[in-house]
Amino acid sequence: MDRIVIILIAVLFIAAPARAAATAAPEKLEDLYLGEVLYYAFQEDWFEAIARLDGELAQYHHLDEPQLDTLYPHIGLAEFAVGDFELAYRMHQRAGRAINAVINGNVSDPVRNEALYRLARIYFQKSQPVNAQQALDRIRGEVPQRLQADLAFLRAQVAMVNGRFDVAVELLNRLQNEKGLQGFAGYNLGIALLGTGNEQAAWQQLDQTGQLQSSERLALAMRDKTNLVLGEKLLAEGNRAVAKDVLDRVRLTGPFSDRALLSSGWADAGQEHFEAALIPWSILAKRDVTDSAVQEALLAVPYAYGKLGVYSRAALLYGHALEVFSTEIDRLSASISSIRNGYFLDALTRPELQQDADWLVRLRALPEAPETFYLVDLMASNDFQEGLRNYLDLHQLRLRLDSWTTDLAAFEQLIDTRRRYYEPLLPAIDARFRQLDSLMRVRLDQRLQIEKRLQSLLVAPRPELLMTAAERTNKDRLNQLTRQLKEAAQPLPAAMLERINRLQGVLDWTIQTDFDQRLTATYTRLETLNNDVAALQQQYAAFVRVRQAATQSYQGYQQTILSQRNRIVAARERVDKLLARQGHQLEEQAVKELQQRLARLEEFRIKARFAMADSYDRAALEQGQEGAGQ
Repeated sequence: MDRIVIILIAVLFIAAPARAAATAAPEKLEDLYLGEVLYYAFQEDWFEAIARLDGELAQYHHLDEPQLDTLYPHIGLAEFAVGDFELAYRMHQRAGRAINAVINGNVSDPVRNEALYRLARIYFQKSQPVNAQQALDRIRGEVPQRLQADLAFLRAQVAMVNGRFDVAVELLNRLQNEKGLQGFAGYNLGIALLGTGNEQAAWQQLDQTGQLQSSERLALAMRDKTNLVLGEKLLAEGNRAVAKDVLDRVRLTGPFSDRALLSSGWADAGQEHFEAALIPWSILAKRDVTDSAVQEALLAVPYAYGKLGVYSRAALLYGHALEVFSTEIDRLSASISSIRNGYFLDALTRPELQQDADWLVRLRALPEAPETFYLVDLMASNDFQEGLRNYLDLHQLRLRLDSWTTDLAAFEQLIDTRRRYYEPLLPAIDARFRQLDSLMRVRLDQRLQIEKRLQSLLVAPRPELLMTAAERTNKDRLNQLTRQLKEAAQPLPAAMLERINRLQGVLDWTIQTDFDQRLTATYTRLETLNNDVAALQQQYAAFVRVRQAATQSYQGYQQTILSQRNRIVAARERVDKLLARQGHQLEEQAVKELQQRLARLEEFRIKARFAMADSYDRAALEQGQEGAGQ
């Protein structure tokens, strides 16, 4: 494969638009805790989202009847979101396992295909294009509409890395008008065409992408990048005039403007157009001197004046460059020393900076952090960015572990407060409860007996059992009178006996004839009693629950808290080691970068010193010749 193709493919990983997590909120959210998880996820606070989702899923999977839980309707979304959030948090290994679980589960085609897409993206980001291709080949059936363009773009990227440029060309041709991929699809199509050996079409495609019309920030950045790549390629091939036109298309305010201005000046200089070269170089020389292109421009400007024969001006500018280089060399030496003393890592973890989306750029402007002046380019590189993110994540995790330790102490204090409040109250409450419990059991037993007796009346009616208290009293009095009269020595008057019998007859008639109504009324009153008993049982159950809750609010936590505290201590020790190792790696990278910049500046200073002396000599010679001529 041609070297330029390999180099250009190597930047594919950054020549792709950034994508956020794919998890979306359901139309009807029934689980409050899942809503809290999504709240943090939509703010890209992945750690909080993952921590809460892990806890929610752990509780769900320990339920006896999970189908009754409010998470049940969203369990597919929740399990997919685990991998999605872990991927967004760059936990590739765990995200791969979680997504594989979704793929092999009983899910619909759109869900499985989205999981496969994300798994393929993980492999691609981990530089495993063969595995990425295998994951993509497993995608079958319906693919979510919002994912189709991204999926085609990923297929093209994977095909290019696997050397299947013809496949990539076919895919990318279809994506040229895709709004979200403006610039990215064109740039990658140019590289794919280059891979097929069709160089003319490739450069035409890159040239076309370099003239892209868009108002999107990312598309404009890709346009600048394309023009810079194409212009430098043309410049290296000696096609300076065309390179000049291409380089001048790069915006003066974009991230690639410094390199474009420098190369544009060299394109003019290569054609002996030194006056024209002074225009971009002079613009560039006034910019931030920590940029390597600006430093080179400080030498290029007097070089152009020297070529134009303005030696005195060239000598002065070389002198100015010499002063600037000396100052910057001192600053670089101070920066290296500052990094060695640990101030670089302190600057990276400033909380006020990380609340700003452009905090990386602002580091350059911090007067009290000279160690960061020269590191913006390094910070923009993929490797350093990855290491920096790991360090910042570890730093945040360290702070969170400290916070959790404080939370555990607060929990212990809260539990102790509950214990001191409830323990004096519970003995009296328990004693009263036992009395009420005994009384209630008696009443429940009585009710049960009444119900059994009513059931027996349906089978064998006994009206006397449904007499009222007055009827029972009257009947007893009549029976007593009858016994007394029978035991009397004198025979009974017939009228009195007849009257007693008639009263008993009236009483028996009433009891017998009203039996059905009385039985019905008794059942009605029993139903009312049942309602009262049900309410009583609810109150009983509520009291038992409250009693248990009161006890459980301060009992049984000690072992759990102790276990969690030990886990936090172990995790903190591990994080401390990783933090120190990652920080040392970042410092070494930073120092290496600064040493390279230092060596380059020292080389520039030597060149400036000799060039300044040469310019002074030439200016003096020219002045002497002019004096001799006069």
